[in-house]
Amino acid sequence: MSTHTVCQNHNRTRWLTLIGTIITQFALGSVYTWSLFNGQLSHKLDAPVGQIAFSFGLLSLGLAIASSVAGKLQERFGVRNVTIGAGLLLATGFYLTAHADNLFMLYLSAGVLVGLADGAGYLMTLSNCVKWFPERKGLISACAIGAYGLGSLGFKFICSYLLSNNGLETTFIIWGGLAMAMIIPAALLMKDAPQQQVTALHNENQTRDFSLPEAVRMPQYWLLALMFLTACMSGLYVIGVAKDIGESLVHLSAQTAANAVTIIAIANLSGRLVLGVLSDKIARIRVITLAQVVSLVGMSILLFTAMNETTFFISIACVAFSFGGTITVYPSLVSDFFGLNNLTKNYGLIYLGFGIGSVMGSLIASLFGGFTVTFSLIMTLLVISLIASLVIRLPHQRSEGKKALQHA
Repeated sequence: MSTHTVCQNHNRTRWLTLIGTIITQFALGSVYTWSLFNGQLSHKLDAPVGQIAFSFGLLSLGLAIASSVAGKLQERFGVRNVTIGAGLLLATGFYLTAHADNLFMLYLSAGVLVGLADGAGYLMTLSNCVKWFPERKGLISACAIGAYGLGSLGFKFICSYLLSNNGLETTFIIWGGLAMAMIIPAALLMKDAPQQQVTALHNENQTRDFSLPEAVRMPQYWLLALMFLTACMSGLYVIGVAKDIGESLVHLSAQTAANAVTIIAIANLSGRLVLGVLSDKIARIRVITLAQVVSLVGMSILLFTAMNETTFFISIACVAFSFGGTITVYPSLVSDFFGLNNLTKNYGLIYLGFGIGSVMGSLIASLFGGFTVTFSLIMTLLVISLIASLVIRLPHQRSEGKKALQHA
């Protein structure tokens, strides 16, 4: 087979993988429409909305845990089979949610099963796709994670329509079936990315190829983990309570405060696209620094000013923009530090910060009461993270042997 034909096949395979990944991410992103169902589930199960909403916290935790082990699954079964499995498990989770008649069943089906299914597909397909495009890592991350964000927006209209025409149980079954019908054909388009060759001919970032046990011995790994946890905690907490902040701190009407959801969606998506594309043009760690500064501006407005409607929307837009950009740039950033070959595992452990961050903000707020303590903690962590992003350096090359494992 000629070199030209091999190149053509390689190109065709990777573009098909990208298409399959984008469709899968769109379907997996649908879980972020969950708040649409809280009211009706509360009525059906005769339980407070707070207890119903806890299922989404479990879902986020399940998503993070499954993401952290997805690399092992891919090694054993391949990206295609694991993605098909994720599609089947997602549909099963929604089917069981439709028939859940108590809180325990809801937590098991909507929380554990749907969360594990989403996590198994999300990070693995994203990392695999990034590996296919080593020269455009930022852009590819932006496409995939942007599709995940668009999925929440698209399914918001789909699920709203289904709810108004079919009722709760039927909506869950159709939603699961539709997601599965998108994921399984999309999985058939994907192939596992080839191993990156580590040679002196590659640029210096690509000569890094650290396994997870090697990576976790480096201070850089834990600095990146702290920065990621901080970004997730600030983003997920503020996004989750934005409407309540608007009503209680800014004294907006419920209807005006609800506009925060639209502002957040636009800012979040903008952050993913703008910072994702920018990360292919300047050092990715500087993109993270920029995101941290934007988030600090937003948190400063929330903490230190007497907000009006405009400054409130600006503050939550800053936090959402920063959060969206950070989770887009991070897979490529981790590959810059530790190589592409073990990206799913190396990023998978750091991604646990998403699950921890999703519960930390709410937990601290409920323990200490009010927004101020949580905002102050987030602000402190952001300042520490900003300093970390300014001082962190890439680890030494593998060719330096044991020194690479011992020194920053």
